[in-house]
Amino acid sequence: MGRYCRASGIKPGGLCPTTLTTTVPKELVHRSAVAEVMLTSWTRVDDTHFVMTAQWPRSHSFFTPVAGGYHDPLIGCETLRQIGILLGHAEFDVPFGHQFLVRDIGVTVQPQYLRVGYEPAALSIDVTCHELNRRGKNLSNLRIEAVFRRDGNVVATGGGSFSCMTPAVYRRVRGEHMLGGDWYQLPLISPAAPQSVGRMSPMDVVLSPTGEQHRWHLRVDTRHPVLFEHLVDHVPGMVLIEAARQATASTLGRSSYLPLSITSEFKRYTELDSPCTIEAHRLPGTAPGGEETVRVTALQGGVQVFGCTVTAGSHGL
Repeated sequence: MGRYCRASGIKPGGLCPTTLTTTVPKELVHRSAVAEVMLTSWTRVDDTHFVMTAQWPRSHSFFTPVAGGYHDPLIGCETLRQIGILLGHAEFDVPFGHQFLVRDIGVTVQPQYLRVGYEPAALSIDVTCHELNRRGKNLSNLRIEAVFRRDGNVVATGGGSFSCMTPAVYRRVRGEHMLGGDWYQLPLISPAAPQSVGRMSPMDVVLSPTGEQHRWHLRVDTRHPVLFEHLVDHVPGMVLIEAARQATASTLGRSSYLPLSITSEFKRYTELDSPCTIEAHRLPGTAPGGEETVRVTALQGGVQVFGCTVTAGSHGL
């Protein structure tokens, strides 16, 4: 049985297109703003296979075009995050109020189909679900694999793993760090020079210099309208992935580059009440096409909380 979200309220006989496009309900992807919802519909093929549609805008306040006119691959990571949460709620009966933890997420893009065109990128996404585990009647784990197509061409592939927790379990896991508990936000620290990390605006910089090469403090701005789109009790995963992208730009000395692949693992919650250090190092070797790879890690209290490998193409500066 398929499930779609459709516009309503069209009067019979009124002038309208044969098909209507709207986003899925923002609540199904844990967004507060409709403008941050990428998914537009979904339908069930069978118990573990779904076809979804999405739209990537030509311009976005944060996921801006990169390397001279390519869609930002990080919007693919955000789309994967939304897919996992939507399927959890809408197809696998995860109640609202249960919490999702992203364990890993990654995307690989095909640059020839990633160019920003004269219209938003309309995507068809084939999604297969694996590792569907339940604890009692509640979903506890889910892994998705996705193939993104644009005009029939594979523009990206990716996947991610999610854990789901009941409110009671989440309260035990988070303890005093839950919203409303005895926690505080880090003061806003100085940003790295935007161009040095591939950004135009200081507001979008998530790294702060330490005085050491290839080492930064994570800059956490809880007022950021996209990275902190709603109240959270920990550093969102997309902030850490953005930190990896920015650290890669600085490590390679490239103000503009196209990430061909991003693979990330979240090992622990990254807390708002403790400094976090970002470290990066270039992996040896350069591929024949000019690709270079950087490994980025985040450490908090001397413990690794996040790791990401970014492969940069020769596109851009």
